[in-house]
Amino acid sequence: MKLSREEVKHIALLARLGVDEADLEKFSEQLSNILENFEILQRVDTTGVPPTSHPVALNNVIRDDDVAPSFAPGEILANAPQEEDGCFRVRAVLE
Repeated sequence: MKLSREEVKHIALLARLGVDEADLEKFSEQLSNILENFEILQRVDTTGVPPTSHPVALNNVIRDDDVAPSFAPGEILANAPQEEDGCFRVRAVLE
């Protein structure tokens, strides 16, 4: 399917893209090639193939949360440059 210059201009307008005259021919050829590839894919026989959202099954790889003892606040703050009321003291970033 060959797209005309007017169709490419219309697509660019819908996508809110500024396209100059020099790029219209290049984009027309590129978009036409993409549409031709989709036409080829439309001809593939998919009878008997169940519809899927992903070509490969998705598995959750996140482990379960395990409760574990934490470090003592003194250990954590031992190497802190500045500490105040059991917390790290840092310079203000925002006023």
